[in-house]
Amino acid sequence: MNLCRKAAVLCHPVAMKSKYSQYYNKSLIHSYYVFAKNLTTQDLDKRIEDKKQLPTLNIVIVVLCTIIILENLLVLIAVCRNKKFHSAMFFFIGNLAFSDLLAGSAYIANIFLSGSRTFDLMPIQWFIREGTVFIALAASVFSLLAIAMERYLAITKVKVYGSTKTCRMFLLIGASWVTSILLGGLPIIGWNCINNLPECSAVLPLYSKKYILFVVTIFSIILLSIVILYVKIYLIVRSSHQEATNSAAYALLKTVTIVLGVFIMCWLPAFTILLLDSFCQIQFCPILSKSQMFFGFATLNSALNPVIYTLRSKDMRKEFLRVLCCWGVLQSGRPADRCLVPLKSSSSLEHCTNKHEHQTTPIMQDCTTCV
Repeated sequence: MNLCRKAAVLCHPVAMKSKYSQYYNKSLIHSYYVFAKNLTTQDLDKRIEDKKQLPTLNIVIVVLCTIIILENLLVLIAVCRNKKFHSAMFFFIGNLAFSDLLAGSAYIANIFLSGSRTFDLMPIQWFIREGTVFIALAASVFSLLAIAMERYLAITKVKVYGSTKTCRMFLLIGASWVTSILLGGLPIIGWNCINNLPECSAVLPLYSKKYILFVVTIFSIILLSIVILYVKIYLIVRSSHQEATNSAAYALLKTVTIVLGVFIMCWLPAFTILLLDSFCQIQFCPILSKSQMFFGFATLNSALNPVIYTLRSKDMRKEFLRVLCCWGVLQSGRPADRCLVPLKSSSSLEHCTNKHEHQTTPIMQDCTTCV
């Protein structure tokens, strides 16, 4: 009955206005939070007062996001400054680092615009705040899928990055960003619950539950696709090079296990919360009020991606040290000549790329990348 009364009171004044005209109504966010969180106005005002100070969890997340930004910036610098990394695989890694860097930046902005500051925003600003996080995190996930696709194509079609490698690579990178922007921008385009309170999410009160379910479904399909691709990679490696099964195949299997394990570990709690949000009201699922903790944990994936996909390359590790060394040299005012010494390749990825650039047999026949 309490929810029904709230719905009757809140829907009546806004039902006569168009959805898009409500994007500039400052009082709408407060009203929708009252309904979606199943609170009275007094309860919500009390929470706003309590959240004027930055909570400890938010401070931890800000520190984590700062680490995400710095480590992914290091990856981007390493890829850009060394010509040995100007290949398809490293460009995909750079794209992943760029999306993770944006995810960390967007989440920091989200933290500082949340809490009591949420109710100073207009709905269109709220949509931009949340949509930016969705776009950045979606781009990170799509980058993981792009890397899996690249690895699969690399072992099935040797010259997939021949004369048309630039076109193929940038089409895949561009498609991941266009899809991410479209996915994150759907609510501001119109797929939201304004003027339809019963459809509102408890976690993101201006988002439609159907949109939340759609996003979870998309990410679940991506996860399944990555699993399938890496299973196929493992089977191809195992069947094409039986004598190396105990070394190359198991090394690849180890990397796949790490990738999938971290991906599932970081995203499964957030997916579970979003699924509960799609089918359960907050009064029956009080854990929804703790959703920020689960989204913060999902952000950890952006911090671990550089470790998984780049630190397994010896060349990338050496380049990281060179970048840090150069920064230290420049800070001390000493000559930077040693920073410009060309890097000699030693990673299995680079060997494979060079060795099989003009061959017609599968790349994985003679060597296996750790990525």
